[in-house]
Amino acid sequence: MNRTTNNNILVPTDFSDVARNAMTHALKIADVYNNEITLLNIQDEGGIFGFFNDKEKLDLLKEAVDMKMDKLIDECKKNFPNVKINKKIVYGNVYRQITEIAEEGNFDSIVMGTNGASGLEQIIGSNASRVINYATIPVVVVKERPMVNNGYEKIVLPIDLSRESRQKVKWAVSLAKKFNSTIHLIYENSSSEEYQNRIFAVVNQTQDLLEKSGANYIVRGLDDEAYPDSFAMDTLAYADEIEADLIMIMTQQEKGFSEFLLGSYAQQIVNYHGKVPVMCINSGDTGVIIDGVFS
Repeated sequence: MNRTTNNNILVPTDFSDVARNAMTHALKIADVYNNEITLLNIQDEGGIFGFFNDKEKLDLLKEAVDMKMDKLIDECKKNFPNVKINKKIVYGNVYRQITEIAEEGNFDSIVMGTNGASGLEQIIGSNASRVINYATIPVVVVKERPMVNNGYEKIVLPIDLSRESRQKVKWAVSLAKKFNSTIHLIYENSSSEEYQNRIFAVVNQTQDLLEKSGANYIVRGLDDEAYPDSFAMDTLAYADEIEADLIMIMTQQEKGFSEFLLGSYAQQIVNYHGKVPVMCINSGDTGVIIDGVFS
């Protein structure tokens, strides 16, 4: 089933520096794709709002948050006058609010910071993993690196033998065309001849898709001598080495306990303290109109 979106990017914010960085990423994407953005402030059910039983004091606190949101929107408008900016303030569980609002509102994507200090708590932990796993739309996890003026100039696209790994190619092409990016198609070399033959076949298929799309790309095999760690750590090392602007991964969900957990590769890419933003695409959401993402 194809999913209809509302041309709107959801941006959780707690007014921290890293949340502002994520907001800037979202604004630049929105400017290029002619999106709207919705700034979402979540007052965590375990946060400061939970300490106020007095309705008058609670109303004053909510009013203060609302004024802060308006001030933030005014600041955004100075640099991005053509982007429509909405606001939403809710109370409740962080990851549930983000994923439910994104689903109910048919948002295009979620752009979020990695380590907000208040309303979003330590987003690099369980909240981020849960948002990525439960969201049916792409989630861009913004870390330390700000978006350059030209947007996503260098996109790292890791490829392995999984079927899910190849689903993200069209997403990369969509971004690359909008931002005139170079896609860095990377894979791990192996001493196993069988594996090497299979990964070469996948890389060749991916190159054919990129050639037909007209996207700029380069191919790089990561050897054990220069990149001796796991593919996830090697991906992060390569991204830092070339000063990449984005890494694109599939979440490749695995069931664990009573909920879905990130697969080990995605878990390391998202949770490791790297600098490069990561775009996470739900491998189960194969019915989305890929060519219409962000548009």
